[in-house]
Amino acid sequence: MKPRTTIHDIARELNITAATVSRALNNHPAISSNTKKAVQRVARKLNYQQNKLASALRSGRSNILGVMIPSAEINFFGSVVHGIQQIANLHNYSIIIYQSNEQVEYERNGLQAFLHSRVDGIIASVAKGTVDWEHYQDIRKRGVPLVLFDRAVAELEVPSVIINDYKGGYMATSHLIEQGCRRIAHIAGPHHIRIFQERVRGYIDALKDHHLPVDESLIAYGSGSIESGRECAKQFMDSANPPDGLFAVEDFTALGAMQYLKENQYRVPDDVAVIGFANEGFSAYITPSLSTVDQQTKIMGEEAARLFFDIADKQEFYKKEPEIRILEPVLICRESSMKKKSDKSTHQNPTISTKHGS
Repeated sequence: MKPRTTIHDIARELNITAATVSRALNNHPAISSNTKKAVQRVARKLNYQQNKLASALRSGRSNILGVMIPSAEINFFGSVVHGIQQIANLHNYSIIIYQSNEQVEYERNGLQAFLHSRVDGIIASVAKGTVDWEHYQDIRKRGVPLVLFDRAVAELEVPSVIINDYKGGYMATSHLIEQGCRRIAHIAGPHHIRIFQERVRGYIDALKDHHLPVDESLIAYGSGSIESGRECAKQFMDSANPPDGLFAVEDFTALGAMQYLKENQYRVPDDVAVIGFANEGFSAYITPSLSTVDQQTKIMGEEAARLFFDIADKQEFYKKEPEIRILEPVLICRESSMKKKSDKSTHQNPTISTKHGS
């Protein structure tokens, strides 16, 4: 096996010290641009691969961010990662992605993997199966910068980027009311997760503000899955007084509900209008196309990364009240909810508000 190229090989080739090579490779300001270019040219020629971990040990920085996502199979999280990656690239950072598969055990393992990799910070969305935050609190106690997105946890008191879930739930429910629905069901997500609580709250307030009764039998708590959508839709439609509108906590749940409705000869939207949440990649292409609430996912990823760099540059992590950046939801009206035929959809320019504290 051919020996691995080291900085000493580059140094010999250029007749300079290994320390100069190391500084050049790490873009040290004391090294001239000509020397840096020469070192990079010889490094490419000799197929040199920099030992990132050794470099991190020397400099105290790895230029790596750990990104924890609940699932790589969901377009929402892929789009957020795309946004994070774009901003990280601008700062000469790489990212490591770990998926929790919505399970706390995987989440703990992923956070440990990030620590072993000496990441400079972690950007995460909490798994549905997480009901205590001890492993995230440990990250905070260690002083490792942590930014949460989407499924933020107020108790952790860390910087976060979220959508206005309350407003999104309110908008979705109000849209169904405007389409003539008077008995609207809601398939909620796991109740211990704050974003799902906020969507329920928006749903309830929209009913109240439009002088419609809040019927607890029309709220079902699912797991946020296609199967959960099917089961909850069956529960609603088997009741003595079934709904004429259905707001699902996210698009996969809405898809399951629509599958059940269609299989049982209910017409969507004529018999039951349906709206989801998240604007997943499939939503525009199923039949009927799914109305939904867009969460500005790419912007969410960009803002999460910007928030990390903004605070890290000032070296202020955990020294002040956590900054919360709130994105505006966008209502997207498609065939599944349009009882009143119209070409109009609601489009809003994405905006961001900021608050401090939790």
